[in-house]
Amino acid sequence: MSVAEYVLTLSCPDRPGVVAAVSSLLSRHGCNITESQQFGDRESERFFMRVQFTSPVGEDEVRAAFAALASDLRMEFQLRDLARKPKVLIMVSRFDHCLNDLLYRVRSGALDLEVVAVVSNHPDLRPLTQSHGIDYHHLPVTPETKPKQEAEVLALVERYQVDLVVLARYMQVLSEELCAKLSGRAINIHHSFLPSFKGAKPYHQAHDRGVKLIGATAHYVTSHLDEGPIIEQEVARVNHSHSPEDLAAIGRDVESLTLARAVKWHTEQRVLLDGHKTIVFPR
Repeated sequence: MSVAEYVLTLSCPDRPGVVAAVSSLLSRHGCNITESQQFGDRESERFFMRVQFTSPVGEDEVRAAFAALASDLRMEFQLRDLARKPKVLIMVSRFDHCLNDLLYRVRSGALDLEVVAVVSNHPDLRPLTQSHGIDYHHLPVTPETKPKQEAEVLALVERYQVDLVVLARYMQVLSEELCAKLSGRAINIHHSFLPSFKGAKPYHQAHDRGVKLIGATAHYVTSHLDEGPIIEQEVARVNHSHSPEDLAAIGRDVESLTLARAVKWHTEQRVLLDGHKTIVFPR
């Protein structure tokens, strides 16, 4: 008998019996739970759950069973067959550290996903991308051509059947329309000096102010610039001996690590949206 492995994530109004209802349904269909995490948010009065399980029955049968339960519990749910790797499109400008890190993690197996394409408003990172056998799309953008360029980005998202868009130091602000169309499936990374040190050379500004901690934030993209629901943050301690160049180098490492964690957790369906914040079930 063939056995498939699935991940179920769900949210619903918090009430007694949700865990029992989910586990009972899985048991009736001969499924075996291999991992389960849940959280009840007292503020929003919503319940969140992630269940990983093996099943002897097909995805359609499992999905239909949960659709009936979802109606009873006013539940929103997602079900994914783990045999299908999420398809990821990466957007980048000229800084290559996050792109290079993600491509290495995919090649080494640390990230279980498929990078289907890279989009950039500059041609610089074509050799790096193509060395991994990945399509590279150079889509220049100006204020006048922005609507056309973003339409081309959306066309690529459709063409490659993209599950997640990753802004790996893509130094362009997405329009409100594009943010809306990618809602919940686009992740951005930036240094955590905002809003204190804006604009050019933030690490030089931070050095001038003698900062002791530098960090990075990975979050979902929304129309509110750099204010989307936060998935992961990381910091590194620095001191007076570090030059602005040292701070920038440390910052690149922190940004790469933070973005990789956020991408990993999202593609493993470990991140659930809870209003303006997230529920993260890391392993």
